Amino acid sequence: MEIAQTKAQIIEAVRGLPGRIGLAATMGALHAGHVAVIRAAKAESDSLIASLFVNPAQFGGATDFDDYPRRFDRDMEVFEKEGVDVVWAPSLDDVYPEGFGTYIDPGSIARPLEGAFRPRHFRGVATIVAKLFTLLRPDVSVFGQKDWQQTQVVAALVGDLDFDIKVLVVPTVRDEQGLALSSRNRRLSGDARRAARVLYKGLKLAADDYAAGETDAAKLRRRMLTIMAKERRCRPEYASVAHAFTLEELELAAEPMVLSCAAYVDSVRLIDNVVIGVELYGGNRAV
Repeated sequence: MEIAQTKAQIIEAVRGLPGRIGLAATMGALHAGHVAVIRAAKAESDSLIASLFVNPAQFGGATDFDDYPRRFDRDMEVFEKEGVDVVWAPSLDDVYPEGFGTYIDPGSIARPLEGAFRPRHFRGVATIVAKLFTLLRPDVSVFGQKDWQQTQVVAALVGDLDFDIKVLVVPTVRDEQGLALSSRNRRLSGDARRAARVLYKGLKLAADDYAAGETDAAKLRRRMLTIMAKERRCRPEYASVAHAFTLEELELAAEPMVLSCAAYVDSVRLIDNVVIGVELYGGNRAV
């Protein structure tokens, strides 16, 4: 496995890769969800690149950026074990050199939900993903369902800017109690981790209500919020019932649809979702 840390090194490394190139873009602190992304990218390609860069442009402030877990050596072990051919692990200055000022506005898909609470987040996501696609030139790039809105921002970016890249989405990986795996989970205490499972509980109950015939989207949103509010450690920010691809809020629940929510558990902000009527990588539906 080759580790490239400068633009010159990664350009040279990419030139030497044979066949179809897959990309797994990460910010490190790898867990089983990242491994699912890496394995899907590997299955769809002849050569595999992984990136490791904690992108300051998508964080809400310096504290959140500084608190993001960093485990470089452990991450390199995971990449090597999973058969990654090249890792791009650039410095901050290599990605955003002095004088950098060009950012991508991802448009309407980025404005609701996470965009409403983190208004510059998806600008940072779109910019770094565009830089990765331009520099690494993958044929296929894989992302995780847990960040569903991000997957739709990337899909819009690929379509609008004519990137010839196939984007795949792998299902969310959860622990045995349903908590979506996330690098931020490491900041949860044992009690808070147990409390955090209330997000998926609310989503699952709303999905069950829909499966039983409930189509009033307002009632499904209230169902999620009510369940989350019962947990004293949980402070809900939003619950959404939206079209899976436009992210427009629905009055009547109908497929393809995404149920999503965000909440603070103690001081840690978490997001989660369930998609219904959408084919994910591997043939999974209604996860």
